[in-house]
Amino acid sequence: MPTHTAPSVQPETAGLSAARLGKIDGWMDRLIEDRKLAGVSVHILRRGELVYEAAAGFADAARGAPMQRDTIVRIYSMTKPLISTAILMLYEDGHFQLDDPISRFLPCFRAMRVFTGGSRLKYESEPAQREITFRDLLTHTAGLTYGFMDATPVDAMYRDQGIDFQTSDLTLGELAEKLAALPLLAQPGAAWNYSVATDVLGHLVAVISGQSLQSFLQDRVLGPLGMTDTAFHVPAEKLPRFAAMYARGPDGTPALIDDPRSSGFTKVRQLASGGGGLVGTAPDYLTFCRMMLNQGHLNGVRLLGRKTVELMTANHLRGDMADMGQARFSESSYTGIGFGLGFSVMLDPAKAQILGSRGEYAWGGAASTAFWIDPAEQLAVVLMTQLLPSSTYPIRRELRVLTYQAITG
Repeated sequence: MPTHTAPSVQPETAGLSAARLGKIDGWMDRLIEDRKLAGVSVHILRRGELVYEAAAGFADAARGAPMQRDTIVRIYSMTKPLISTAILMLYEDGHFQLDDPISRFLPCFRAMRVFTGGSRLKYESEPAQREITFRDLLTHTAGLTYGFMDATPVDAMYRDQGIDFQTSDLTLGELAEKLAALPLLAQPGAAWNYSVATDVLGHLVAVISGQSLQSFLQDRVLGPLGMTDTAFHVPAEKLPRFAAMYARGPDGTPALIDDPRSSGFTKVRQLASGGGGLVGTAPDYLTFCRMMLNQGHLNGVRLLGRKTVELMTANHLRGDMADMGQARFSESSYTGIGFGLGFSVMLDPAKAQILGSRGEYAWGGAASTAFWIDPAEQLAVVLMTQLLPSSTYPIRRELRVLTYQAITG
């Protein structure tokens, strides 16, 4: 059975059925017993109260370390909403407008070209019809991509040139210069394509603020919110709480792919990946969710104005992500799902074929972590595990159903 922490109120007080929430226990048990996951935790917030918090299985099976509420995990792309928050704090400080070209601060992106055909070694291109803007980066419509997508010649160029913000030994500035020398996958604003855009935003945070990304995030976001276990590396004293990373092995069971004691996350790197470089805990991320649900403030600290949060969590695409060229990513369909300034945004649950609410916003990480925030239901959910890739099992969608079916009022 999962290990539970006592909720701050009884679920019924917050309009949830404790008995129906119990279905999540059985689901977690099955994931562990069927050896799909080594360990998993779920945190649910409703109407400002913690109504469910449970963990099952192992954070590190080889060492017998159980999955716990404060287990530190690689949150990968769940870094992106935090970086989007940071850049929009600088927007609120008056440094730029969303439709400003990023070349104001990064001249290397001034005269971009767009891939039109050919191969990675011999390709054709045309001039970009306009410059990349801050909004393009925040909405993943800048024409950038990821090398791991392995779907286009431009993806292959990223791999050839070492455009990987997770592993590179270059500085953020040096890697941005290399990135800007490659063609865009599409004209700026023309298509939604998951990409290194938030890594570029992380570099912009550093350039505009005059601080390193690490120090700005700590000083302006993590520190004020009290997210004490969220960082770009795991210090030695916290290693016993750091989870192992797994992938589905040949026999279908979790196979170790990153030992927590020798992981690259145990070392301080000069390059901090704004697109996927953070580790953290479920309580820390739930704190971020609380701040967003409270429209930018928490415990006397205001990070963002109410209107900025409203703008961040509105759909900025022409229709949904499927309309903009990417019908599916990871295990999720993007029909009925739009994108805001750092989050996916639910437009139509019926079209998306999943329980949820219009205006709900969310994102996940490559290791099958996820969160979503539903303002209409005053709900936030954080799922933590460590299984790469996130497309292995549809656990995020399963948890959504299990959570919403428990709402009674």
